[in-house]
Amino acid sequence: MDDADRNAWLQSAIPADSGDQKAEGFLSVKDSRTGAKYAFPIYRNAVHALSFRQITADDSQNASQHSKEGLRVFDPGFRNTAVKESNITYINGKSGLLCYRGHTINALEGKTFEEIIYLLIWGTLPSQEQLQHLQRCIAEECFVPQVVETVVTSFPRNSPSVVIFIAALSAFAADRPDLLPSYVGRNLYGNDMKLVDEQIVRILAVVTVTVSLIACHKTGRPLKSADVSASMIENIVHMSGLAENSRVPAATIIATLQRLWILYADHEMTCSTAAFLHVASTQADPISSFIAAVTAGYGPLHGGAIDTAYNVMREVGTTDQVPELIAKVKRKECRLFGYGHRIYKATDPRAEAIKEILHDLTGEVPVNEWDPLLKVAFEIDRIASSDDYFTARKIFANADLYGSFVYTALYVLSVP
Repeated sequence: MDDADRNAWLQSAIPADSGDQKAEGFLSVKDSRTGAKYAFPIYRNAVHALSFRQITADDSQNASQHSKEGLRVFDPGFRNTAVKESNITYINGKSGLLCYRGHTINALEGKTFEEIIYLLIWGTLPSQEQLQHLQRCIAEECFVPQVVETVVTSFPRNSPSVVIFIAALSAFAADRPDLLPSYVGRNLYGNDMKLVDEQIVRILAVVTVTVSLIACHKTGRPLKSADVSASMIENIVHMSGLAENSRVPAATIIATLQRLWILYADHEMTCSTAAFLHVASTQADPISSFIAAVTAGYGPLHGGAIDTAYNVMREVGTTDQVPELIAKVKRKECRLFGYGHRIYKATDPRAEAIKEILHDLTGEVPVNEWDPLLKVAFEIDRIASSDDYFTARKIFANADLYGSFVYTALYVLSVP
């Protein structure tokens, strides 16, 4: 991270609505309908949307526009609207930079998934004692209520994992109605940060045990008990027996998933994050809010793009068919999943990191045993990255192009 990017991240930590913060400038507006002039303060390159309510006009000609109630901001898709202040993640889409709490993802190489969780949620990298405490707290919560097991095992084994996952989350919520604000008739989480922290740990444990239980259901293996001294990913591999049919040892699966999941840990105000916050703003419980995030995240224009990209490559089949796919994309007959990003106008740094993970796995997995569709992905990238149609539009590879191949290289089930 250079000085300009670091300063940009540091500035992101300054509250825009601080009463003692001096405006960096003013936006002068003249309403041609009325001739009235307005001046709105600018903080952190942003203007508060409610400022525009000061701009009023006569609505006698069209009362449905509510002009007397103030000017509204129209922004479908929130393409230029900030709805939350945060200093968690900083992205420079022009240079392809991704930072968590001021640390580039490259600088976080070698950290565990829990260390990144701690960094994102509580603001600093944990001490060894704090890390071990978090891991133990998560592991101690890794148990399966009977209602959850019943729900998961009621699904056909070939059901999409995310569908089972969402149902399992609802079952976990049903198992503890005392944690549902509407059920108990009061706001449980607004002023109780201790309970909030407990529920963060609970959700992390729920994810750990549910992913493991679904993997076991799909393979017919029994679920093992959690190891209280193990990390989340170590427990997922252990509880689900993922290494039993893998072509690589458990240690390689664990180390690889640590690297991969860190890359997906946060990405600013995504659709799933917004969905979580939207539901949470009603004072709903954390698991219900998390269900909203998971559901939003599985759409093909969000987290589901990784599956969609893989399915497109499966339809393409072989490298000699890639030019025709590229031609269809250029004719606007289809979308090229795994390529292009709303934020990145350079190569997605996560895509580069995933390619490094795949390269490192060649020491464990012979090239002739790799998923043959990986060659299709490389060919898509080779052709598109040198085609003016894509480069002129700043359309480059994103994390979805290669993400699925880490799982196929390990020969483990895809997780939700």
